[in-house]
Amino acid sequence: MIYCVIPRELEGDLFERMVAYYEDNPNVTVIVDRREGPDRRDGQDAESFKERRETRDRRRPRVTGTFPETEAPSD
Repeated sequence: MIYCVIPRELEGDLFERMVAYYEDNPNVTVIVDRREGPDRRDGQDAESFKERRETRDRRRPRVTGTFPETEAPSD
């Protein structure tokens, strides 16, 4: 899915035109950005966000212990 995001200030000029432009493409949805309020990131540097970001390993952990020794089949 692809979102074509129209800024609220340009909604009157662009929204209907973009909907008509993409009407034949079912993979595109035209939406209007309706976020309000101050940006929580204002005045902060990018490094502070990297410090708070947590990267986790979501792979299943390996089984603890060791595997028994096996002999190769004789031919």
